Amino acid sequence: KRSYNILVTGIGGTGVVTISAMITMAAHLEGRACQAIDQFGMAQKGGAVTSHIRLASETSVIKAVYLDAGSADLVLGCDALVAAGDLALQSVSSDRSQLIINTHEAITGHFTRSPDLKYPREDLNQRLLGAAGPRRLTFLDATAIATRLMGDGIATNMFMLGYAYQRGLVPVSSVGIERAIELNGIAVESNIETFRWGRRAAVDLKTVTAVAHGESSSSAQQPETLNELIDARANDLTLYQDAGYAARYRRLVEGACQAEGALAGGFAGFGSAVARYGYKLMAYKDEYEVARLYSDGDFMKRVSQAFEGSFRLEVYLAPPLFARRDPYTGLPEKRAYGPWMLRAMKALARLRWLRGTAFDPFGYTSERRAERQRIIDYEIIVDELSRGLHHDNHALATEIASLPDGIRGYGHIKQQHLDAVDGVRADLLSRWRQDEEIAVAI
Repeated sequence: KRSYNILVTGIGGTGVVTISAMITMAAHLEGRACQAIDQFGMAQKGGAVTSHIRLASETSVIKAVYLDAGSADLVLGCDALVAAGDLALQSVSSDRSQLIINTHEAITGHFTRSPDLKYPREDLNQRLLGAAGPRRLTFLDATAIATRLMGDGIATNMFMLGYAYQRGLVPVSSVGIERAIELNGIAVESNIETFRWGRRAAVDLKTVTAVAHGESSSSAQQPETLNELIDARANDLTLYQDAGYAARYRRLVEGACQAEGALAGGFAGFGSAVARYGYKLMAYKDEYEVARLYSDGDFMKRVSQAFEGSFRLEVYLAPPLFARRDPYTGLPEKRAYGPWMLRAMKALARLRWLRGTAFDPFGYTSERRAERQRIIDYEIIVDELSRGLHHDNHALATEIASLPDGIRGYGHIKQQHLDAVDGVRADLLSRWRQDEEIAVAI
């Protein structure tokens, strides 16, 4: 006789411990022996959490709760980063363990300090494959599906429990699990519905995914070709400002693409970089754009889909013209504004034609002047790059054109990134111009 062992991994505050409690309560209700222990990191919310669960027919079978090496029958990886960690993988055996891994990319604290850090998806997948093998490993974007179905990502872990149960990997009854949910007394109907959706997904994932995404799946598709990207961005800029502003964007991109086609010797990437990052600079989020995005109807539609019944919205803002300053940092303080602000935003959005004119009340701030000047500077630089482009310097031109990718955030946070980007730009342009001087001399 041996116990059946489950390891649940995830992020603190998302319901990992709740999943453990539901499984053990269901086992208890059915008269089975069960023990569980939860391990928290230093940050109980947002940190790594693992739950070790042992189920058996008799209490005497369970000698220890903590899962020893290679003893997990099921690893329910509600977060891939935690599941692929050393502490979790030591419980995995390629001969015994089944792994169900949520592929959602949940950022960690490292991303707040290094915004260019890439999520290590491939490394995680290889670690998991190496530990379990392809036949015992299932990847599932549970967060995307559960959020679409239930309106909240907190449903993810219960969805995964339902999926694992229907796969025959959780040896308690569905009646027991649903009774445990009822006894828990929190969001009972929602949790039972989520659990059942997870079961359906294990039977027909394609259909459940289609139901989850519904009509919105087509609207979420990203442009696949450069021409589609340019058209999409030009349409966005028409809504952002007007057709003339969109035409300015098209001229910028078309000039870069024509130069690349004629001078770069078959290399590609410069034109698409200008298409992406010229748009990023031109579509800066000012007061008019924030007002438009809040008041165009899409925001309230998504809110209504996520919440039921009556609710009150508050918006936290730090308007540059009248925001109070923190007495210690000197930075603008955000404050809450009630529902009236959404009505005010609707009126403000209609005035976006004032943007950049002499009558623009926000246009005189140093931040807005700098954003408009940055667009002009980018146009000048792209023109310089386009005129001097050739096979050997194409990679450098693309790197310079892509520098706006490093601009993040708003206000003083954005300024910090701008300062860093400006330093890199100066160095790269110096290299570009030195190479041009050498080429002319030769």
